[in-house]
Amino acid sequence: MGKDVLSQSEIDSLISALSSGKIAEVEKEDDEAAEYRDYDFRRPSKFSKEQIRTLQFLHENYARSLTNFLAAYLRVPVQIQFASVSQVTYEEFVFSLPVPTLVTVFKMSEEMGSSMLETNPSFVFPIIDIVFGGGGQVPKNLREFTDIEVTVMKQINSHLLDNLRYTWEDIVPLNPRVESMDVNPQFSQMFASTETVILLTFTTQIKENEGLINLCFPYITLEKIIPRLTSQYWFKQGSMAASQFNEGIILGLIGEVEAELSAVLGQTTVTLDEFLQFREGDIIRLSQMEGDDLDILIENQPLFKGQPGAAGQHLAIQITRWMDKEGTETGG
Repeated sequence: MGKDVLSQSEIDSLISALSSGKIAEVEKEDDEAAEYRDYDFRRPSKFSKEQIRTLQFLHENYARSLTNFLAAYLRVPVQIQFASVSQVTYEEFVFSLPVPTLVTVFKMSEEMGSSMLETNPSFVFPIIDIVFGGGGQVPKNLREFTDIEVTVMKQINSHLLDNLRYTWEDIVPLNPRVESMDVNPQFSQMFASTETVILLTFTTQIKENEGLINLCFPYITLEKIIPRLTSQYWFKQGSMAASQFNEGIILGLIGEVEAELSAVLGQTTVTLDEFLQFREGDIIRLSQMEGDDLDILIENQPLFKGQPGAAGQHLAIQITRWMDKEGTETGG
């Protein structure tokens, strides 16, 4: 009998199991063990775990870049660290912000659209105090930002956004540009309240003052470049950039090497007896015809064809084309 045919003893065991209900119980247990995952249709997950992880890696570098920039700019101890990345709705992000705070809407590039940078008062006030000659103190009672303070912070935030350009250069070229600034985040209705956004939070410490920075990237802004938000693409672009950088260095070094350039006016063949009889004023007929391209040699290697002429008071030759295979053979 074939392997697919049950024996009589197996048939009897199966009938016995069915009559006792054991098979139904196993199926029931399997159904109960099945795992289900809740899905909130009001907050759809538009970013994969890998894309979120890539954004985290990118902005850990951004935090280090901001630390170096602000420490040099303010000339005081500064520490900025990446804190968290989350996927929330735009409404949740806006209503989680304090009032007042400084919200900067900026355009990432001509192709991508707008995003948002939120700088907490505990981050802004120490910077304002230092820029105006103080020691980096925060007011005891929080107040609204003045027009002068907002103008000063617009310039500083422009520098903060410039650092995004270097952070994202392996993913997409950016040209961040400040579009507007507001002190009440609830007035910045740039996107639909249900729009999914990536929220990146950074902790800051300027001298003894601790604060927060938030970056908000809407899905609609990142939609075109989302396929690039993978570690494979990021590392591949980094390797390509390194290769191009090394190639540029090599070409730069080679470019400084001196090379001898010469042009062959023509050639002919004479006997030794004719050579011994040459006198001053003799005319030697060459193989080159008037108007023919001359062979141009680099370090005695024929590479180009060209026409003789003059450039000012100097003799010159104009390159007309690369030497082809046939020309290389005859020119040699």
